[in-house]
Amino acid sequence: MAYLRNENENIEIDYPLETIWAAIPEVTKILEWKIEEKDDLFHKAKVKTKGGFMAYSSTLTLELTSVDEKTTRMGISAETPVTTITSVIDFGRTRDRMGQFIEILAKLLEKKK
Repeated sequence: MAYLRNENENIEIDYPLETIWAAIPEVTKILEWKIEEKDDLFHKAKVKTKGGFMAYSSTLTLELTSVDEKTTRMGISAETPVTTITSVIDFGRTRDRMGQFIEILAKLLEKKK
């Protein structure tokens, strides 16, 4: 039996929306992930992660909104299909992938200061 494991997180980042939006392709390139959909008008994207040993890839959905000129709110939701066999091995991997994305994004933004 297969089902989706979901994780959600909302963070505020002290950078302008356009700076973060421009960094997303760089993050996915570093992680060797793939942008499947990208909406430049509404600042939404779907990113497919790489799979792993006995684990399926995850799909991250990113939604960016501007709080003010210097602050951006980013919503990240992630889904990973799991089966009864892979669920134990995959436990926590969805959240880890979200964390990897946020960590690489933070490092890139710090370099651009």
